[in-house]
Amino acid sequence: MANNGGNSKMLMLFDVDGTLTKPRQVIEDDMEQFMEELKKHCTVGIVGGSDIAKIAEQMKGMSVLTKYEYVFSENGLVAHKNGELIHRQSIAKHIGEENLQRLINFSLQYMSQLELPVKRGTFIEFRSGLINLCPVGRSCSQAERDQFAEFDKTHQIRAKFRAALVEKFADLGLRFVIGGQISLDAFPEGWDKTYCLQFVEKDGFDTIHFFGDKTSEGGNDYEIFSDTRTVGHTVTSPQDTRDQIKTILNI
Repeated sequence: MANNGGNSKMLMLFDVDGTLTKPRQVIEDDMEQFMEELKKHCTVGIVGGSDIAKIAEQMKGMSVLTKYEYVFSENGLVAHKNGELIHRQSIAKHIGEENLQRLINFSLQYMSQLELPVKRGTFIEFRSGLINLCPVGRSCSQAERDQFAEFDKTHQIRAKFRAALVEKFADLGLRFVIGGQISLDAFPEGWDKTYCLQFVEKDGFDTIHFFGDKTSEGGNDYEIFSDTRTVGHTVTSPQDTRDQIKTILNI
């Protein structure tokens, strides 16, 4: 079971990609050790947009569920506490199959018309609580992922895709957010990362810090970063995350 921390009334919640790890990379040994030491000072949790398998891959295995008090995958739509599954939500049941297919069909058509440096496979990934949309295809290599990320910075591929989705599906009450290097997530209003806060609020923390890299509007950390229940911190890398924590805790 995770250590409750020296200050059990303070919770530090972390995004994964770009915050604890380099994008889609495995957590580095020194960062992993730092997080272990951090548990002596506060309660620690992670909240990612990816499914639990991908989070585990980046955090060195399914033991992540017992290393940290809270592990929220898919924004908390799949929630674990002390290694136990406490909640699971389904986007398919929420919006219905007809609307789900409208979203998928439009997205496939839109992405089919994009011209990118490369395209690979797995352009849509259906998760328990959200739909992941990936113009380059999730089966791309790390080099191709990096290539798309640079191309996207210049050509705003995902931002334009997001604008088209927002316009097309205004009737569905969905949020479309940019996350990581290569994709967007689609989920119902309120199913952003603030969704996970319902599971920690009742545990009586005096302060909830959140650290993430996609904290500007349209990014998948924006809502929880700007929520009144959290103290939000924008980070640029795992090293920056570590430096900011040292300053906050004076360690």
